[in-house]
Amino acid sequence: MSDEITRWHLIFSGQVQFVGFRYTAYCIARELRLTGWVDNLPDGRVEMEVQGPVVLLRKLLLRLKTQPQIRILDTDVGTIPVQRRERRFRIRGYSE
Repeated sequence: MSDEITRWHLIFSGQVQFVGFRYTAYCIARELRLTGWVDNLPDGRVEMEVQGPVVLLRKLLLRLKTQPQIRILDTDVGTIPVQRRERRFRIRGYSE
């Protein structure tokens, strides 16, 4: 189990819009002290960039997949460069 910080770029498809996905992801990410963002895509999918220790990134995914209102059919995951100055997780598209 590594504490090394990693950043993932994810695209979720399935029943992921109009079910509270972004808010749920926001709450879980904040609870786990992960940073990044989540946003809806025009085609009905959800995009997310999230960073933190891999064990916590996996925990975020597991918790999202077990939400009763969310039905994730596919998740594309890629590793991207860490954003060292990022300090919080946010929902894109909302004024802050």
